[in-house]
Amino acid sequence: MIRLWVVIKRKILALLGLRDYLRIGILISGRGSNMEAIIRGCKEGKIYGKVVVVISDNPNARGLEIARKYGVRAFYVYPGKYRAKFEEDREWEYVKILKKYAVDIVVMAGFMRIIGKPLLSSFPNSVINIHPSLLPKYPGLDTHRRVLEAGEEEHGCTVHFANEIVDGGKIIMQAKVKVLSDDTPEELAKRVLAKEHKILVKTLSLISEGKISYETLDSPIVYGPDDDIVV
Repeated sequence: MIRLWVVIKRKILALLGLRDYLRIGILISGRGSNMEAIIRGCKEGKIYGKVVVVISDNPNARGLEIARKYGVRAFYVYPGKYRAKFEEDREWEYVKILKKYAVDIVVMAGFMRIIGKPLLSSFPNSVINIHPSLLPKYPGLDTHRRVLEAGEEEHGCTVHFANEIVDGGKIIMQAKVKVLSDDTPEELAKRVLAKEHKILVKTLSLISEGKISYETLDSPIVYGPDDDIVV
């Protein structure tokens, strides 16, 4: 019913030469701070969009309650017996809910599970992920500790289109931070997380305004440690 209403609404808007807002679905596994940044970005007019549904693979994810406090529909959906990936039929359940809410773009915001064909084929070039490193460096987990152990001078975060390769896909935006001599993984993570919030909102702002798409993106937007990220 929601999907039918959205289709009709968009046909009417197209006839009037107008554009509808971006309908955003978010996948989370934990505290939901990136999710909250996106919701706030929409409510503050920084993103021409609306978070219409949030789904978690963790029944105890704090982000579910945060989403509900903002009036966003939020669900826990059992992902299957595997720790890091979906059972295929369970992934299709995620697709079913996202389709029910007529989602245009899916954001993996701290979603700690590998996605597969159901999500990628159902939302082609429309699933984005935030990762706490300057990809292609340091894909996977525990990036802050690994960066410190490697003696890197810079660290950061990346928003990218998701594909079948874990933390692969076309890079949209990156933000760098300086690694300090007395950094701990926890302190470094805090500074990177602050940048994550900003580049997720910036990315979705540009997508919602039609300024970025998978097809038109030639090269990533990269912010240095001292650059302001203005939305």
